[in-house]
Amino acid sequence: MKKLLLIPAIALCLINCETQKSPEKNVENDNTIVVGKKDQIFSDILQEEREIWVHVPESAMDESTEIARYPVLYLLDGDGHFYSVTGMIKQLSTTNGNTVSPEMIIVGIPNTDRTRDLTPTHVNEMFGDTIFPKTSGGGDTFLDFLEKELIPHIEKTYPASGYRTFIGHSFGGLAVINALVERPYLFNNYVAIDPSLWWDNQKLLKRAENVLTANNYEGKSLYVGVANTMDEGMRFDEVEKDTSEATDHIRSILQFAKATKSIEDNGLNFEWKYYENDSHGSVPLITEYDAVRFLFPWYELKGLDKFFDPASTASVEDLMSLIHSHYENVSANFGYKVLPPESFINQLGYAFIDNPKTQDKANALFSMNVQNYPNSSNVYDSMGDCYLAQQDSVKALELFKKALEVGENDYSQEKIDMLTENLK
Repeated sequence: MKKLLLIPAIALCLINCETQKSPEKNVENDNTIVVGKKDQIFSDILQEEREIWVHVPESAMDESTEIARYPVLYLLDGDGHFYSVTGMIKQLSTTNGNTVSPEMIIVGIPNTDRTRDLTPTHVNEMFGDTIFPKTSGGGDTFLDFLEKELIPHIEKTYPASGYRTFIGHSFGGLAVINALVERPYLFNNYVAIDPSLWWDNQKLLKRAENVLTANNYEGKSLYVGVANTMDEGMRFDEVEKDTSEATDHIRSILQFAKATKSIEDNGLNFEWKYYENDSHGSVPLITEYDAVRFLFPWYELKGLDKFFDPASTASVEDLMSLIHSHYENVSANFGYKVLPPESFINQLGYAFIDNPKTQDKANALFSMNVQNYPNSSNVYDSMGDCYLAQQDSVKALELFKKALEVGENDYSQEKIDMLTENLK
């Protein structure tokens, strides 16, 4: 009999490793690990073929489970950030029993003409050793592409919900702020990473300060990450007083962050953070991690510790009430019904299965999965394991047979063979 750990996070981590029954859905063969696919869409608006990189959660690929809809994360400079963001979301949403973040469809948007698409206004002037292309200023047309072509394509082709997050770095961060200002209805969450708000003599920055003050952004969230682009030894107060081109980038972001933070009644859920140890190039990943923690504080189920405490009087009814109320809140935040994830409830059930004093909790959890995911072979197999732990071989055998009726799997057949031999 396995020892029941008192710390739920550790228990779920170990249980996850021990009870995972389905193969990795992103493993195409023994030599290939697939994290996403390349898709294409011809844009009538941009008059060009656009490649997009799409990651769909593994749970969506299990044909035996109920069809789920997933929130979508749209990622600018997609080919540069796709691998790190998909890995981070997987880590925070499923690995080791984590539920810090929801599973998400991730849509990476590679560039064709980056300056054209990500800048809101046109300039044609020298900046350092670079002359910006004459195509700059196509930001609103690019937003037309997102709104009228890309988003409808994603929501038609993939199991995508209408809950959307938009992330961009540098010029991409500028595009994110432009989207929040001009089309706040497009996304629920906006993440601007070291945005280039100096662009065109701070034209968008000045407009944003006015628009964000005048309008209501209830239900919208914005997270801004600021890199350390100051000269060594320089302080914020010195940057704010400085007028040189060298500090224009960080000075513009600080001006925006402080002005937005001071607005008290526009409903925007806003936070920003300065990353002293990160440059403009290194800041994206740490910002994306902190942004996810900021955007989804309501997603992780908390309060499970007491159910692992031998001295606690928390009942199975208390446990089920906690889970139901939590996912009602999650559903309210997403704007559509969200069921407790099958894999998470399955892992939690196994954390209770070996202790006779907590097997009623395991039974209730596995029963919840049977109700929510009746087309999954795994939920019946797990329910059978629960009866087997209670030494009810007859019911266990019925459940293992039911698992095979719903879908083929090797582990149920092995248990059927074992029980059949024992019952002779």
